[in-house]
Amino acid sequence: MSASLILDPDRFFPPEPAVRAVARALFAQVERLPIVSPHGHVAPEWFARNEAFEDAVAVFLWPDHYVLRMLYSQGIDLGRLGLAGGDGPVETDRRSIWRQFAANYHLFRGTPSRLWLDHAFATVFGLDQRLSAETADCYFEVINAALATDAFRPRALFESFGIEVIATTEGAVDALEHHRAIRASAWSGRILTTFRPDDVIDAEREDFAENLQKLQAQTGADLGAFDGYLAALRQRRAFFREAGGATATDHGHPTARTANLPSADSAALYARVRSGAATPADAETFRAQMLTEMALMACEDGMTMQLHPGVWRNHNPWLFEHYGRDKGADIPTRVSYVDGLKPLLDRVGNRRDLTLILFTLDESTYARELAPLAGHYPCLRLGPAWWFNDSPEGMLRFRRQVTETAGFYNTVGFNDDTRAFFSIPARHDLARRMDCAHLAELVASQRLDLDEAHALARDLAYNLPKQAYRL
Repeated sequence: MSASLILDPDRFFPPEPAVRAVARALFAQVERLPIVSPHGHVAPEWFARNEAFEDAVAVFLWPDHYVLRMLYSQGIDLGRLGLAGGDGPVETDRRSIWRQFAANYHLFRGTPSRLWLDHAFATVFGLDQRLSAETADCYFEVINAALATDAFRPRALFESFGIEVIATTEGAVDALEHHRAIRASAWSGRILTTFRPDDVIDAEREDFAENLQKLQAQTGADLGAFDGYLAALRQRRAFFREAGGATATDHGHPTARTANLPSADSAALYARVRSGAATPADAETFRAQMLTEMALMACEDGMTMQLHPGVWRNHNPWLFEHYGRDKGADIPTRVSYVDGLKPLLDRVGNRRDLTLILFTLDESTYARELAPLAGHYPCLRLGPAWWFNDSPEGMLRFRRQVTETAGFYNTVGFNDDTRAFFSIPARHDLARRMDCAHLAELVASQRLDLDEAHALARDLAYNLPKQAYRL
């Protein structure tokens, strides 16, 4: 007999009764606040077309790189999960794929993925038995039956999840046809795009030259000169604001290095990059210079800037060659923010019309570098515990390391950063619970008054993300 699936209403709160009572009271105030999701990767075409989701596999397995990487780490071939590209056969029967996932659900014990999945299974689909090999078919049938109803179409779920606004992320040469379709429809849901120019800035991308050609065709700018290239990027930023309501940009560079080169040097560097003759050092310097150029443009047009360096993307070359990006092979690296950001901060660090949100996977930098930087420079804010650190312990480590130097108001609340649409309520629920747990500990230890904790709980859950992303 399968074990029950029960979500304790006090889950994630501190065990001490008095502290737990404070956390419970704080959470009661913010539990039902609208969800503000200003940094994510769900597909805009879901809301443009508003078609029914396919099935449980397409919803819970394929979009979620956390799930894929865990199964792959245990030697499960991605072909057995229905993904084409490898050397072996590709399973096409969705029920068989789901059974494979369910039989290995024990691998997720103790992980954030397990918390998010259980939350969705219990609260969205009403399932009350744990997923396992024994319950796999029941899950598959219940989920698929629900997905076939109008109440589970993307727009209806957006509303039932309590989402106020959600931002997707598109590359600089994306046509934004889905965002334009949403805005032309009668639906009132607020779906924004985010401008991510990595595809026309990173000369080491396999599609860089192709993307520059698209950029020139879209803008009509003269990309033969650096000034023309910058003009094209300004034009695309304006297009993203107009066609997709963008309020932010997003930059996923390998490092936090920035540069502040003389104009002639920037032009010469761009010429080498555009010609295909750039060395790896050239490519890194160009990315560094373009972060500063993007910050200058943000001062002009008011878009919030996000930087999340420190990831070796596609670390597994075989997996990338056969299955492409975002299959769970991205690995954290060390980052230097104090040195890396110095040229950019020398140029714009004292500006009050710029918001630059910093993320990290290198937790050693929280107290040593990030909190002191954000606790000084007016333009800097700290993003929440991100990616591998988006967990109960990671969230607490973040608050405990940065608050004493940067405070709460140099952070930006929570964002879910996900492709897995059904995990969004679960992730925000977890973040709100962990912030309330931390605030309750501060109250219990006489470091924060109760009325201040109530104000902070609401700010962290709702007000700070709206403010940071100009929503």
